[in-house]
Amino acid sequence: MTSDEARQPPNWGRRVAAKLRFTSLRLRLVVVFGLVALTAAVSASGIAYWLNREALLTRTQDAALKDFQSEMQNRAARLPADPGQTALQDAAGLMARSSQQYSVILIAEGPDGKEVSAKAGMPAKSGVPATFSLADVPAALQDAVNEPQQAASGGEATYRMFWQRTQLDGTPYLVGGTRVLGDGPTGYMLKSLAPEQKDLSSLAWSLGIATTLALIGAALLAQAAATTVLKPVHRLGVAARRLGEGKLDTRLRVSGTDELAELSRTFNRTAESLEKKVADMSAREESSRRFVADMSHELRTPLTAITAVTEVLEEEEDSLDPMIAPAVRLVVSETRRLNDLVENLMEVTRFDAGTARLVLDHVDLADQITACIDARAWLDAVDLDAERGIMARLDPRRLDVILANLIGNALKHGGSPVRVSVRTELLEGEDGIVISVRDHGPGIPEEVLPHVFDRFYKASASRPRSEGSGLGLSIALENAHIHGGEITAANSPDGGAVFTLRLPRDASDLVERPEEEPADGSSDEAVEGVR
Repeated sequence: MTSDEARQPPNWGRRVAAKLRFTSLRLRLVVVFGLVALTAAVSASGIAYWLNREALLTRTQDAALKDFQSEMQNRAARLPADPGQTALQDAAGLMARSSQQYSVILIAEGPDGKEVSAKAGMPAKSGVPATFSLADVPAALQDAVNEPQQAASGGEATYRMFWQRTQLDGTPYLVGGTRVLGDGPTGYMLKSLAPEQKDLSSLAWSLGIATTLALIGAALLAQAAATTVLKPVHRLGVAARRLGEGKLDTRLRVSGTDELAELSRTFNRTAESLEKKVADMSAREESSRRFVADMSHELRTPLTAITAVTEVLEEEEDSLDPMIAPAVRLVVSETRRLNDLVENLMEVTRFDAGTARLVLDHVDLADQITACIDARAWLDAVDLDAERGIMARLDPRRLDVILANLIGNALKHGGSPVRVSVRTELLEGEDGIVISVRDHGPGIPEEVLPHVFDRFYKASASRPRSEGSGLGLSIALENAHIHGGEITAANSPDGGAVFTLRLPRDASDLVERPEEEPADGSSDEAVEGVR
């Protein structure tokens, strides 16, 4: 085996065969039509050839044998009981002059009791060899000719005519033989079937040409039929793609009453129903978003007042009655939770409405992560692995939201220590940053992983209420998306969950500059619109 052969994969043959599979419906239709036409044409040609062959050979054979039998009765039967060589030769010559053009051998017992024979043949143009001898007659045929056959009526045994088709030097021949009753001469004839073979060869060529023409006609017919059938199917495919692209007003022109027309009508009804349902769902979704936005704004004003009151109560907690202090702490805690929920809902509505904006600035990632951890008193629970000097142009506030949600989620559900690492790598051909947050908890169940970023998703249905709002990871993902990044969740092989944040190092290309710069020229702090 050569080195090139050794490098061939073991299943390369299967891959090549897979590439050769018919992937075009038009090609499959043409091939099927062609195979059916070829089968029908070959079958019809074969049957026609066989019938014509049998008819031609039977007609030639019957005519030759009937003529030979008649000549045996008219010539050989009239010879004397012990004919001489001359009489036997004359009879053979007269028999060979028959219109059927065959050679003759006559065998009889001579006057001296010895066997005498005579041969006579047609000219070479008849196709019969001039050297026809008894050796050319099959032994089985000679035995059958010389064996008397008992009559069915039980009368005297008679000799019958026997024949056999054979080949001599590649040429087909008909050999026949019979014997005259009363110990008369035995005669054999040899007739060439070469003319019939030539006629059959011409017939085979004609049938082959007819089969080829039929196959070509079937291919053209299949092409026309495939075009007729596949044109509506192609239009249906184009319409389905347009529908999949969100163009729900796509409709097909319907003409006729056949199955394809009914399929087009079904498609139109389906598209109309889908358009209506999508419109209804969009209206309900828009109504729900408006309700959430309005509710959040309406709650914000009274909540601000409640928050101010709870802050006062929290400051006076030490001077309150011990029986009232727990209730005050509960009110303060729930008010903060409600305030966070409202803020998160308002942020979600901004994302849904497409009004969220980036305020870009140059950020040292190590300093940004340290500030996030320090502001929430997580320094003792978080292990930071980040080199100083890794700069990025991002929105500091939104990056803080992402980090706070990821690290807070790891501390809450995975337990400390939480390891945060930062590295740089190429993301889609551009400079990017990767921030990993890993905890040392039990990890995330496999059935929960696909839903960790869903809004209001709870891993345990038996614990619908938790300290969080169920929106933190969803908001973190939206903030990553607005930067052109992504967040993924997975389980570490060493245990614990790993959340990986990937962001471009410069998000400037993802925002549109406002038409007018601010008057103070502070472009870095300007609010830039997201594309």
